[in-house]
Amino acid sequence: MNKMTLDTPIKRGDTEITELSLRKPLAGELRGIALTGLIQMDVDALAKVLPRITTPVLTEHEVGRMDIADLMQAGIVVSGFLLPNASKPDASLA
Repeated sequence: MNKMTLDTPIKRGDTEITELSLRKPLAGELRGIALTGLIQMDVDALAKVLPRITTPVLTEHEVGRMDIADLMQAGIVVSGFLLPNASKPDASLA
């Protein structure tokens, strides 16, 4: 799980979501999403995958209304999930 603090909270009724946890998706949760779209941080691809891997669970509509800096931060986390551990920058430190 990766936690991220939102620059701009997401309003859901009377509640404000200020923090999200993103977990690494399983292969089946990526059905219908091109991996290249996730690597390129395509907004449509992120709008489909983020509701599947966030806590609290976001809707596609809420993802579409996210601050662009928050969406970029989430996209960086998601694209990092696609890298094998050996390719991650801190892999040599482990």
